[in-house]
Amino acid sequence: MFSRHPEVRAIFPPMMDIQRDRFLVALGRIVAGAARPQALGRYLAGLARDHRKHGVRPEHYDAVGGCLLATLREHLGEGWDERVERAWVTAYQHVSSVMIAASEEADVHAPPYWTARVVEHELRTPDIAVITVLPDAPYPFRPGQHATLMTARWPRVWRPYSIANAPRPDQALTFHVRVVPGGWVSTALAHHTAVGDTLRLGPPMGQFGAIAPTPGSLVCAAGGTGLAPIKSIIEETIAQPSRPTVELFFGARTGQELYDLSDLMRLSQRHGDMHLVTTVSAGAGPDGSRTVADALAGRKLGTEDTVLLCGSAAMVRATHDRLLRMGVPRTSINFESGDAPAVASRT
Repeated sequence: MFSRHPEVRAIFPPMMDIQRDRFLVALGRIVAGAARPQALGRYLAGLARDHRKHGVRPEHYDAVGGCLLATLREHLGEGWDERVERAWVTAYQHVSSVMIAASEEADVHAPPYWTARVVEHELRTPDIAVITVLPDAPYPFRPGQHATLMTARWPRVWRPYSIANAPRPDQALTFHVRVVPGGWVSTALAHHTAVGDTLRLGPPMGQFGAIAPTPGSLVCAAGGTGLAPIKSIIEETIAQPSRPTVELFFGARTGQELYDLSDLMRLSQRHGDMHLVTTVSAGAGPDGSRTVADALAGRKLGTEDTVLLCGSAAMVRATHDRLLRMGVPRTSINFESGDAPAVASRT
């Protein structure tokens, strides 16, 4: 694509490995979403709003579409015929038209990105930082959503982080950042960012926690920094006229990685009907050595309870499977992988 359209190189990051993976994930979601046009439309609109931060313009969609078709034609070989080409052209034209319309609509209501000043930076463990920023303009979001962040240290390299608070009057946003070994942005945020520095924020994204209120309890299972979106959602329940009972199961590998206990105790006091259970999977913890899934196994879930689940992909998979074996309906489980906040589902 860059040889055909060198003018688009500037909107892509210097390293393309993660970008390629994200493109394939997006392409897979688009193909799989054809049977659910409304959900696909929401996904494409969110993708388009997010693309604005890169400087994507309507003419870029034609460039990408042409290169995508050329790639498919080359690699499908004899499997590529006039019927297949017609189907792909029609599908891509629909995708691009939806995204261009959503992008143009977003241009009227919001900037392509926000500049935010770091007002608090606390290294809770050697590899977990809690960072609070103040955007330069109102940042409307829904609890459970995430934002992509860019540091001055790595221009054009964006990484998603869940917002760890409900909307506040002062517009402040808090993020929980775990350093990924070799991670450019996570390392820059945790170890090379200080109060007074500025970051860029992409628009809010994601559907995690977008559930209708139920008469049962809100049962939350968080692993590590997967706590962030769940904490945001719990904060929101405090303002509800009839706040639900909240049970939070918070797990980590070691006791040191239960990095937010003081804040969670204050949150529990503010809520008034929140119960906190902590687990440690390696070594001795306050409740012995066990996982969040182990702790949940001892709790009988009602049919009207709603479960929120967020953590590493392995933690989410193990806990989700345990809940299903316990007889929890798939429709009661709302989950997101903290490894990739853009991936959320209600099964």
